[in-house]
Amino acid sequence: MSDVGLLVVGGGPAGHSAAGAYRDAGGTDRVVLLSAEGRAPYLRPPLSKDLLRGETEPGDLPLADGSWYARRGIELRPGRAAALDPEGRRVTLEDGATIAYATCVLATGAEPVRPPVDGAELDGVRVLRTVDHALALRERAKPGTRVVVVGSGFIGCEAAASLRARGCAVALLSEDPAPQVPRLGPEVGARLAAWLDEAGVEARYETSLAAVHNGAGGPLRVEASRGGALDADLVLLAAGVRPGSDLARDAGLALGEGDEVLAQSTMRTGADGLLACGDCSRARHAVAGRPLHVEHWGDALAQGEVAGTVAAGGEAEWRTVPGFWSTIGERTLKYAAWGDGFDEVRVREHGDGAFSAWYGAGGVCVGVLSHGRDEDYDAGRDRIERGARLP
Repeated sequence: MSDVGLLVVGGGPAGHSAAGAYRDAGGTDRVVLLSAEGRAPYLRPPLSKDLLRGETEPGDLPLADGSWYARRGIELRPGRAAALDPEGRRVTLEDGATIAYATCVLATGAEPVRPPVDGAELDGVRVLRTVDHALALRERAKPGTRVVVVGSGFIGCEAAASLRARGCAVALLSEDPAPQVPRLGPEVGARLAAWLDEAGVEARYETSLAAVHNGAGGPLRVEASRGGALDADLVLLAAGVRPGSDLARDAGLALGEGDEVLAQSTMRTGADGLLACGDCSRARHAVAGRPLHVEHWGDALAQGEVAGTVAAGGEAEWRTVPGFWSTIGERTLKYAAWGDGFDEVRVREHGDGAFSAWYGAGGVCVGVLSHGRDEDYDAGRDRIERGARLP
C-alpha cells in the first residue's frame, strides 16, 4: 500500500479524532486508520461499567458507524504495526505488508501492566482494556464467583463495583492507604473507600499482590503481603497501564520519563511528518506551559483533533484542561486538573453526600473534583485555565 497522505496508527479515541479532524480541516489526501484490535474505534469507558455489568453490548459502543468513515473517505484497516521508519516514512505491519505515508499520527494508546509476580500470566488472571477483555471477564463473572481485583485506580474501583452488581464476591487489594490517595488526597480517598465498602467490596489497603497459584483442579490461590491468602475464581489486574510506545522507541524517537512519546503542543514529534497523541504521548500543554502525560478519554479526543488539524495544514494546539469522569456504582465523580502535583486540598461539603475538592499548588488552583456539584466542576475548569487562586 502506498500514496497514503495520512496514516493513523491506532484505533482508539485519539486515532478516530485525528482522522476525522484531518477531513474537517480540509485534508484531501488518502487516509488509512490502522486498528490493531481489528475493530472500528469504540467507547472504552463502558468496559468497566455498563458492558461489564451486562447493561450494554458491543454493538452499542462504536464511536461512529461505517457510513461515517465512508462519507469522509477514511479507510479502516485491521492490523498491527511492527516497525516504523520515520526517515523513509514507512510503517511495516506484522503480516509483512508496508504502508508508505506522507504524514503519520501515532495514537497507539496504552497497555495494561501485569505485576512481576508468579502466576500473573495464569489463565484465570485477567486484565481489562478491550471489548474482548470485558466480554471474557463478564462471561466468567457469574453470581457467586469469587473475584480478586488488584489495584484501586479508577478502573479497579469501577470494575469492583460492577462485579459486585453482578453478584460476585469481590475482594480488592490496594498498595495505597485508600483508593487514589496519591492522585486525590487522603480525604477523598476515604470517601471512595466508604463507597466500595457500601457496595460490599472487601478491601485490603496497604497490601500488595505477592503471587497467584493455580490450585490442582480448584480455585486460584492469591497470596497477599498482608492478611493471608485468598481463594478466587478470577483475578483482575487493574494495576495501571504503560504507554504503547514500543514502536516509537524502536524507531529512535525521544521518550519521556514514563516512556511516553514526546510531542509539542501541536502534537508534532521530533521527526518530520510524524505526530503523536493520546495515552502513548507526553505533550506540551499550551496553557500549562509544560509537558503533561494524561490517560483520559476526553484528552485523547482533544489531542487527536489537534493532530488531525495540524496534519491537514491547519493551526491548533492542545489547550483544554485535562479531566475525566468516573462512575463507581451509582456515584459519578468529575475531575479536572493539570495532574502533575498539588500541595493543598480543600474539601467542601454541599449536603446529601455532594462535595467538592479543590487542589492547589503555591496557592494557585491546579485541580477540582466534584460529586453532585457540577457547578464547581465547571467553575473549576475555568479557574485552572486562568491560573486563579485556590478558592
